[in-house]
Amino acid sequence: MKAFTITSAFVALAAAALLYSCKKEESTEPTGCGISMTGLSGSYKLTALQYKASATAAPVDYLATMEACEKDDILTLKSDGTYDYNDGGTVCSPTTAGHGTWQVKGNTLTSDGTLNGTLASYDCKTMVYYVENSLVEGDKLTFTMVKQ
Repeated sequence: MKAFTITSAFVALAAAALLYSCKKEESTEPTGCGISMTGLSGSYKLTALQYKASATAAPVDYLATMEACEKDDILTLKSDGTYDYNDGGTVCSPTTAGHGTWQVKGNTLTSDGTLNGTLASYDCKTMVYYVENSLVEGDKLTFTMVKQ
């Protein structure tokens, strides 16, 4: 009788372990932050701007060459396809503030302003996009923007 109780307990434990190990894994990606108008919506600040004259050229930090009043600007993308670009903190003279329209199709960002390029990555907080052939054939300008 004692052997039957131990065997029953072992079978019950094994069955419970099997049932609990088959539960669905929870997604670690926040909901609603995919590559879409809604997912990309938010306020961003430029945190890095890198230029490569060619694929083999050393990268140049263009953010370091920008005026202080340009480094704190905020770009707000709205899910309705409009954006606002505002001087933040230090205001440029003349102001660089503006507004317009934008969209994303696949990994391509387009706007009637400066938000044009190919989306390289987006993790719901940091958006990296690049523009090729912006100054010369074969160059690449990479923008890193962080949600505020």
